[in-house]
Amino acid sequence: MTLTVSLRGTRDVRENVQIFRLTGLLDAFSEPAFRKEIGKCIDEGPKHIILDLSKIDFVDSSGLGALVQLVKKATTVEEGSLQVVANARVRQTVKLVRLESFLSVCNTIDEALKTLAK
Repeated sequence: MTLTVSLRGTRDVRENVQIFRLTGLLDAFSEPAFRKEIGKCIDEGPKHIILDLSKIDFVDSSGLGALVQLVKKATTVEEGSLQVVANARVRQTVKLVRLESFLSVCNTIDEALKTLAK
């Protein structure tokens, strides 16, 4: 899935979860396409979402805003959820704006899947 020149990804649909593996930049330029595409996939289901941002090079405030909106959307759709797999750079950005308690941040996709199983 090509969202923009600067943001690309793949979508893997399993029984009750969609896993998105993204690379590139999640910034003001890529945010509208990112939010629209992931939002559409939340509507289609399955209801649990894992966003693998471990290969993202940069996240700005627009990208963080999109993540917040998508978490709200996912959690209102049939008690769905949204997990974020983050690298050190993304994790630091999330921490900087004090969103770590709102965004469910994991280190690996396996950790995110275990969180869903609880």
